[in-house]
Amino acid sequence: MPAQPIEIRPDDARYDALRRGFNQRWIAQPDYVVMATSADDVTAALGKFLSNPANATRRITVRSGGHCYENFVSAKDVGVIIDVSQMNRVHFDEKMDAYCVEAGATNWNSTSQLYRLSGRALPGGSCYSVGSGGHISGGGYGLLSRKFGLTVDYLYAVEVVTVADGKTPKVTVARKDSTDPALRDLWWAHTGGGGGNFGVITRYWFRDLPEPPAQVLLKSVAWKWKGFCKHPDLFKSLVRRYGEFFAHEHAGTGPAFIRKHDYRDMFTLLKLTHVRAGKVGLVVQMDGTGKDAHKRLQAFLDYITEGFSSGSELYIAETALDQQMGEHGPQGQLFTPTRLPWLTATQSLNDSGPNRCGKYKSAYHTQGFTEEQIDAIHRHLTDKSYRHSDALLQVDSYGGAVNDVDTEATAVPQRSSVLKLQYQAYWTWDTDADKNGVFDYRDAERAPSIAAPHLKWIRDFYGDVYRSTGGVPAVPDPALPTSLTSNTDGAYVNYPDIDLGDQEFNTSRQPWHQLYYKNNYTRLQKTKQQWDPHNVFRHGQSIQPPKKK
Repeated sequence: MPAQPIEIRPDDARYDALRRGFNQRWIAQPDYVVMATSADDVTAALGKFLSNPANATRRITVRSGGHCYENFVSAKDVGVIIDVSQMNRVHFDEKMDAYCVEAGATNWNSTSQLYRLSGRALPGGSCYSVGSGGHISGGGYGLLSRKFGLTVDYLYAVEVVTVADGKTPKVTVARKDSTDPALRDLWWAHTGGGGGNFGVITRYWFRDLPEPPAQVLLKSVAWKWKGFCKHPDLFKSLVRRYGEFFAHEHAGTGPAFIRKHDYRDMFTLLKLTHVRAGKVGLVVQMDGTGKDAHKRLQAFLDYITEGFSSGSELYIAETALDQQMGEHGPQGQLFTPTRLPWLTATQSLNDSGPNRCGKYKSAYHTQGFTEEQIDAIHRHLTDKSYRHSDALLQVDSYGGAVNDVDTEATAVPQRSSVLKLQYQAYWTWDTDADKNGVFDYRDAERAPSIAAPHLKWIRDFYGDVYRSTGGVPAVPDPALPTSLTSNTDGAYVNYPDIDLGDQEFNTSRQPWHQLYYKNNYTRLQKTKQQWDPHNVFRHGQSIQPPKKK
């Protein structure tokens, strides 16, 4: 008989670490955690779980990197967690004529191994410890995406352990060019349909991967909130002009320097922190091999900071980004534009931030910000009743090559956006609620007041920004009057937000799945019916089989 996979049970010292992920809000109490090292291990674990009648109402979930923002992997109704983090090989598969990335490989695994092996790269995320299993299945994007597109734009095949009959696990390989339409649907569903929906992903294969630039130019800069408090119009101008730059770039409009130069090689992260953080930050990466890189960078900075000085008068000064902002640590050494090899630069920017509790929300914007949105952003970031510095709105540049792909070519339908937003609030257990002399997750369980102010702030913030579209970044829909004022195109499935399905927070009449998938949800439901009609793989926002008529 083949060896059975390792099971980590409550009496094992490793259990407490392995029943949780990166977000310390979510801690499960499974019977055990399976440490899978192969598709056979996954098959055995699924078979055992499904054969036990006691598991009829409980879930079996999967973790690769452990960065799920909601309790889709770790929750009270979870009976078993399959951990695939040990399946982390990256290699060239001659039979497939494609590069293979196992589901447990982290972003840094795939980045460093692929580049050293071939000089090529996935245009994936910059958070080094995020696992490929979830990152890729949700679409995947990163600092190379404006130049090369999404990670899934290069996906050729996926290996998934499926359970179509609800009882018997089967290793299934679905290719882009599979002759069976059901297999093509399964491949397509993994090009942005999200994790935890159709089976357990064990391997991906990619073809025609791009070559990143040999050198990139990095610049990190910050501006003190003290100056913005004196000149709130300049804070609003920064937000406005940042959005306008990428809207102009996408449309081929605006100042001559935007129309003249190709900025697809530039990716930026604007970190609009809460006023208590003290500084607002910006991180820029662009192709450093061209002679004009530094000039293009400076032209961009001059555009978004117009009005920060007048003659000899300096209202808002550039300073170093020398503190933690969201998931990125201090980057004071990049205050002066710095040219580095691409792999070295990627390592420099790779961070996940400290382990803590967090709540996240997202939005795609097809245009820059409206004045009402800018006012709401400023209002909530300067809300002094919220006494916490570790909260921000990160605005990533988007578009470029991402928008060259048809909305139905992959499961990711957002192919016309110029900005991608991530609302973030972080906190730690800072109250000894059970009076035992230490902080731990039990304090949070006993005292909901620990999380309450952070959840309220981010929910109020998000709802206010999208007040005109029902409290959410609505997708264009002629049937809805809210769409007439919308510059938004939904939310990102890899930044899941359970509030999107709650009528208290979403009054748009657009369900959560429309915000994530738009019209692609129908095909995802069809795939669910083909490959998981018994809904073995489910969570709070999983794809649902179509309702029987």
